Amino acid sequence: METNRPLILLSNDDGYQAKGIQCLIAMLSGLADLVVCAPDDARSGFSCAFSATTPLRLTLREQRDGLSVWSCNGTPVDCVKLALARLCPRQPDMVIGGINHGDNASVNMHYSGTMGVTQEGCMKYIPSVAYSLCDHRDDADFEPLRPYVVDMTRRILATGLPKGVCLNVNFPLLAAGESYRGTRLCRMAPGTWLNESTQCHHPRGYDYYWMVGHYHDDAPEATDTDRWALDHGYVAVTPTLIDVTAYGAFATLEQALGMKSL
Repeated sequence: METNRPLILLSNDDGYQAKGIQCLIAMLSGLADLVVCAPDDARSGFSCAFSATTPLRLTLREQRDGLSVWSCNGTPVDCVKLALARLCPRQPDMVIGGINHGDNASVNMHYSGTMGVTQEGCMKYIPSVAYSLCDHRDDADFEPLRPYVVDMTRRILATGLPKGVCLNVNFPLLAAGESYRGTRLCRMAPGTWLNESTQCHHPRGYDYYWMVGHYHDDAPEATDTDRWALDHGYVAVTPTLIDVTAYGAFATLEQALGMKSL
């Protein structure tokens, strides 16, 4: 890999073979050298989990000028940790998660392995971004995302991001003939998942369950959220903090709990 080109670490939670990350490789290969380390199969919903008690393996899947692709039997965060420690010739200029099959807007970001990738990079003080498309299909069309992904990645490589801030970028699913209306910086919509399991009965006599559910927007009237942006055809860009301290609650808790803050 060339030392005079930027270096980007890519990972995801859909697996190294998923169309989303393969399209991301094609989109960004002209901007930077790429190290890809992604799970060997789907790991959706793993958030920031890592394998504290399970041995991990790395498998080289592809190697050519400016690109190395590795798979790992662990979580998305395992992939980032191992890549930074073992695979990257130097600290990457960016860490990117995605492109995810399915959105990670609203409270979904807390469950997302794609966002786990991005948060891990951010905790290492590397500018980090997650790209997701509101389309769960294996053969989703990622081509309309190309100019936005390339432009945003180029800008972040040039300017960086504020310390402790990563970006959660979600693209709406376009109908035939439509195009994105633009990008919007927005806040995370408050939301709730309802009816989160379905029960099935196995022929051998026991019950088992699938985690499913229905998302409910708890602020449908708000016009500054990621859900509103997606519902109205905009690319939603949500700055996300690593520091989750509730600073605004200090005064209330001091009075309620009889404590002093530092």
